[in-house]
Amino acid sequence: MKPVSALAIYFLFWVITAFAVMPFGLKTPDETGESLVPGQVHSAPSNFRPLKVAIRTTIVSAILFGLFYANITYGWVTIEDIAPFRVPASLREAP
Repeated sequence: MKPVSALAIYFLFWVITAFAVMPFGLKTPDETGESLVPGQVHSAPSNFRPLKVAIRTTIVSAILFGLFYANITYGWVTIEDIAPFRVPASLREAP
């Protein structure tokens, strides 16, 4: 895999993981006992910590990308393993 391709795929893993990690640990003003600012939505988080989210996201996405890269390198799961149909000859690996 080319380095630029690896970086692009890692970036995709990072963005998707950020959306999965972001809601963990957030509390609304009702849960923390804080008062709402005029115009604030009741469900808006009152303790959002972007640095903490970025660190968690980086760790989780690095692990997921490592598993992805190991799968590409060692061929643990191939398209033949997950395809519910016959794989076209153009997608098969050359001998």
